[in-house]
Amino acid sequence: MTSSLLPERPLLISPSLAATIGLEEATLLSVLDDLTRCITGVNSQGQVWYELYAQQLAPALPFWNEHDIQRVSQSLRAKGIVLLHSAPYAESQQIIFAFNERTTTAAPQTAAPRQGYTQGTTLIPPNWQPDSETLARIAQHNVPEYFIREQVPEFVTFWRESGESHRSWGSKFLKQVQRNWARQRSHDAWHDQQKDTDTQMHSSWQPSQDAMDIMTRQAGINPSFIEDAIPEFILYWSERGEKSRTWNTKFIQHVRRQWARFTAAVENNTEPRPIPDNWQPGQDVFDILAMANIDVDFARQLLPEFVMFWRDSNRLYASWNTKFLQHVKYHWAQRHAITRDSITQDKHSGSPAHTGLTHEGQQATAQSSRTKDLSISQQLNDRSWAL
Repeated sequence: MTSSLLPERPLLISPSLAATIGLEEATLLSVLDDLTRCITGVNSQGQVWYELYAQQLAPALPFWNEHDIQRVSQSLRAKGIVLLHSAPYAESQQIIFAFNERTTTAAPQTAAPRQGYTQGTTLIPPNWQPDSETLARIAQHNVPEYFIREQVPEFVTFWRESGESHRSWGSKFLKQVQRNWARQRSHDAWHDQQKDTDTQMHSSWQPSQDAMDIMTRQAGINPSFIEDAIPEFILYWSERGEKSRTWNTKFIQHVRRQWARFTAAVENNTEPRPIPDNWQPGQDVFDILAMANIDVDFARQLLPEFVMFWRDSNRLYASWNTKFLQHVKYHWAQRHAITRDSITQDKHSGSPAHTGLTHEGQQATAQSSRTKDLSISQQLNDRSWAL
């Protein structure tokens, strides 16, 4: 009586065989034996050869995929239990094999030997080399000879270990070289693309629009402050001579650090006042200049004339630190001839004097000099600091 739990005829596996060669190997061997009982094999070279296709094997082995069948069949071959003459199962979807037992009597040959595993097939010799015809065919695909030669050892080793025989090793070698060459060209193209994106800083560099949007819209940084930071950024990285794919990222980080320090350094007192005779910039100003890689001694040299000019101008500002910081950054860029056109064009009047300060435009109305001091945004857009 057959149990209802067994909807189909079960596989018969020898327990002792499974203990000897492995359960998976014993399972596949049992299926191969069962499927070949109803087909006639081909006698060749002292063995009876059978050919089974995926349409036959898949229903008999529903618990395995094609890679499992390939793996276990190769394990049987490695253990010397079966002989294989087909390409890997996952590629060919067939197994051409013989049970590894020499026939003692010549069985009648019921069919013509099949191409690929009968007469005319050979194992690859250990010293195999592509012939001139094979090299000429490969050369038609613009594959360099050095690359072809590099593929030979791996090709021979692989097929020697597989134990498979074929009619034309040259054809198989051609296909392998084509695949490997296409893969190599793809890799080289990717590498070249990555390498080409490394660029050196140059005097006309500008941050991208995306970078500007991040700084102005997301970080709330004043556009004029960003513009003022470009010359010093270009100067610093030009002198270092480095290449990078991330100049925009570096610039965003550079400006964010300066902006945070700058906004913290602006005095909270909004009452406009004249510059004192003994005025000195706060330590935060020098810290910001150091972050911008501007020589502090250069800034100190500008200080006496800066104080004298603004003292004589009688103008009132709430943040002399801001004025001095912008003044130093402008003249630092001027000194290194990396001043941007927009900075020059935005000046209200006059031209920089040889000393770094101009005395044109000193006369401002009392009304304008005593109005409520400008906001940070307005201070940054006010280009009178460049005078």
